[in-house]
Amino acid sequence: MKKQIFRWFFWFTFFLCISWPLLAEKSEHPTESELTSEDTLLKPQRKPVFIEANRIDGYYEQEVEATGAVELKHGEKTLTAERIKYFQQTEDTEIEGVFRLDRPKDVLEGADLKLNLETEVGQMSTPNYYIKEGGGRGTGDKMFFEGKGHYRLENGSYTTCTIDDDDWYIQADELKIDNEKQIGTARNVSVRLKDVPILYLPWMDFSYSGKRKTGMLAPIFGNTARSGADLALPFYINIAPNIDATIAARLMSKRGFMLNNELRYLGESFRGKFLADILPTDIDTNQTRYGISFEHNQHLGRGWNSNFNYNRVSDDRFFRDLTNNLSQTSRINLLQQGLVSYNGGLGAGGSINFTTMVQRFQTLQDPRAPTAVFISPYKRLPQVTLGMSKRNVAGLDFDLVTSWTNFSHPTRIDGKRLTLFPNVSLPMRNAFGYITPKFGLHYTRYSLDSEVNNKGKDLDRTVPIFSLDSGVVFDRQMAIGGKRFIQTLEPRAFYVYAPYRDQSFLPNFDSAESDFSFAQMLTENRFSGNDRINDANQVTMAITSRLLEPDTGIERIRVAVGQQFRFNDRRVILGSTQVTSRRADFIAALAGRITKEFSTDINIQLDQKSLRTEKIRAGISYQPELGKVINLGYRYTRDVRERIDIPINQLNTAIKQVDTSIQWPIFSNWHTVARINYSLRDDRLLAGLAGFEYIACCWKMRVVLQKLTTATQRTTTAVFVQLELNGLMEIGSNPLRVLQQSIPGYMGIN
Repeated sequence: MKKQIFRWFFWFTFFLCISWPLLAEKSEHPTESELTSEDTLLKPQRKPVFIEANRIDGYYEQEVEATGAVELKHGEKTLTAERIKYFQQTEDTEIEGVFRLDRPKDVLEGADLKLNLETEVGQMSTPNYYIKEGGGRGTGDKMFFEGKGHYRLENGSYTTCTIDDDDWYIQADELKIDNEKQIGTARNVSVRLKDVPILYLPWMDFSYSGKRKTGMLAPIFGNTARSGADLALPFYINIAPNIDATIAARLMSKRGFMLNNELRYLGESFRGKFLADILPTDIDTNQTRYGISFEHNQHLGRGWNSNFNYNRVSDDRFFRDLTNNLSQTSRINLLQQGLVSYNGGLGAGGSINFTTMVQRFQTLQDPRAPTAVFISPYKRLPQVTLGMSKRNVAGLDFDLVTSWTNFSHPTRIDGKRLTLFPNVSLPMRNAFGYITPKFGLHYTRYSLDSEVNNKGKDLDRTVPIFSLDSGVVFDRQMAIGGKRFIQTLEPRAFYVYAPYRDQSFLPNFDSAESDFSFAQMLTENRFSGNDRINDANQVTMAITSRLLEPDTGIERIRVAVGQQFRFNDRRVILGSTQVTSRRADFIAALAGRITKEFSTDINIQLDQKSLRTEKIRAGISYQPELGKVINLGYRYTRDVRERIDIPINQLNTAIKQVDTSIQWPIFSNWHTVARINYSLRDDRLLAGLAGFEYIACCWKMRVVLQKLTTATQRTTTAVFVQLELNGLMEIGSNPLRVLQQSIPGYMGIN
C-alpha cells in the first residue's frame, strides 16, 4: 500500500515538472488567436509610410534613404524633397536641403528638416508657412515643431496679404501657431504697414480663422470736440458659446477715465444685452457720470413672452458729451419698461392677444435751451390690453380691442382710463375688387384723481364709427423698350363717419395728431392714442398705378394720387396749430426703381384752397453698382401759421432742407464719402460728413470727419480714423455705423 502511494506521488510529481513550463509559457505568452479584441485595441497602431522616389536604398526595418523627386506619405501628411532619410524604428525623418510639407490645415516649406512623423516633434530652418483656414502666411528664422498642430517660430512674421505683396505684417520675436484652436500667439510684436512700424505690443494673440476667443482687441482711438482725444483698450471675454463680454478702458483728454462694459447672451428661449458705462470723475464737470442699458427677451412657452427694457443716464448731457452717434445724441426719452404678453388661437379663424405692461421714461432736457422744455410722457403703472378677433362667422368678421391703464405724471393730472372698441365688418371680395363695410363703438371711461373743468372725476365718452372701404384692380400687359411689364390701375374709395363729441374737457394722456399722408387718409381716426376720437364725415378717393415685372414681381414704378373730401369742418382738435378746414390737401407720390441704376421716392402735398405746396419729401438715388451711390434729397414744410390765425410768437414749424450724400471711387483704390444736410431756412449746417476710404487687397484705411447738431445751439465734431488689417484686427474708431446712417445705400467694399 505504501509502495502504491509512493508510485502515484512519483508520477504526479514527474507530470507536474514536465507540464509546468508549458502551462507557464502558455499563460504568459498567449498565441495570436487567443488575443482578445481589447488586447488588440491597446496595442499602438502605427500608420503606414509610403515612399516614391527615383532611387531607394536602406536596411531592412532600420532606415530608408530615398533620392530624386521623393514623395513620402504618412496619414494625411505629404512630404516632398530631393533627398529624405526615414528611420523605421523611431519614425524620425531627416532632410538636408529644401522640402515641402503639405498637411490638412497648413503647408510648410523650408530646409534642413528633422521631424518625428508620429509625434510631430522636430525643427526646421528658414520656414515659410501657409495656413489654409483664413489664408494667413509668414516666415521665420527657425521653426520648432511642438506636437500635433503646434509649432513655434523664432523671429516670425504673419500676414494675410498675397505672396510678394506684404503691405502689412506683424513681426515677433516668438510666434506660436495652434492649429487645433486656430490661434496665433506672439511676443514682442510690432505691427508694420509698408514696412513702417505703426504699433508695438509686448504680447498679443489672435484668431486667424475668425472664431471668437478671449483676449485683447485692437485699440480704438478718435477725437471729438466734446471729449477730446479718445483712446479705448477693449478686452473680449468668450465666457461660453452663447455668452460673451467686452470690457474697455477708455481715456478722454477732456473728460478723464471711463469704463465701458457690454455683456451679451443668447439661449433657446431668451436673449439679452447689458451695457454699463461709468465715468468716475468728469474732468470738466467734476461729476460721476454713467449710462445703463439692459434688454432681456424671454419666451415663456405656450404663447407667452416677456420683455424687460431699462435705459438710464446720469445727466441730460451724457449722450451729447460722450458719444458721436447721431441716433444717440438726438435721444430725448429713454425707455424703462417691463411687459408680459400672450398670443394664441381662439377657435377656428380666431385669435387672442393679451399684454400687461409697466412703462415710464427718463426725459433728457437741453441745458443750453431752457425755453425748449420737453415734457415727459405719462407713466403707465400698469397698462393691460386685450385684443380678440374672429373671422368668417356667417360671413362677418368680429374684433374687440380693449385696454385699462393707470396713468401717472409728476406735474399733470393722474387717472385711470378704460377703453372698449368692439367692431364688426362684412368683407365682400372677388378676383378684381372688394367692398368692406365696418361698424364699431368706441367707449372710453376715466376715473381721475381730481376734477376737470367742473365736470367731475368720473368721465366717459361714446363714439360710434362707421366706415366703408372699397377698391378694384385692373391690369394689362404692356411693353416698354422691348421689355414686358404688367401695369395695374387700382382706384380706391374710403368713407368714414364719426359724429362730433365734445372732448375738450377730457385729459390727454397719449393722443397726438398724425401727419397728413396717404396712410393717414385711409384710417378712421387721425389721432394716435385713445384720448381723442375725430369727428368725421369724409370720403377719400385714391388711385394707384404700378409697373411690375411679370417674372419676378418686382415693383419698378408706383404712382399714386389721393384726395380727401370733407363734408364738414373739423371740430375735435388738439392744440392751436391744427388745420380744421373742410378743404383737405391733395397728395401725390412717385416711387420705385425707374431703371436699374435710378430709384426715387417723391411725395407732394398741396393745399387745394390756395394751390400752394404744403409739404415735399423728395429723394432720388443713383447706384450703378455696389460701392457707388449718389443721393439727392429735399424736404419742405410750410409754416402752419401761414394757414391759420395763431399768434406770431408760436413755434415756427417751417422746414426747408437739402440732403445730399455720396460714396464714389475717385482713382485707383481711393473712394470718397460725403454727406451734407443743410437747413435753407436757418442757413445752417445740420449734419456734415467728409472722408475717404483706401481699399487694398489685404487692408483698408478710413478717415472720416463728422459735424452734427446735437441740440439747439450746440454742435459736435468727431474724427474717425480706422485701419483694418484683414484677418487680424481693426485699429482706431469704426466709422461704418456713421457711414451707413448718413449715406443711404452705402456698402462696405472688399
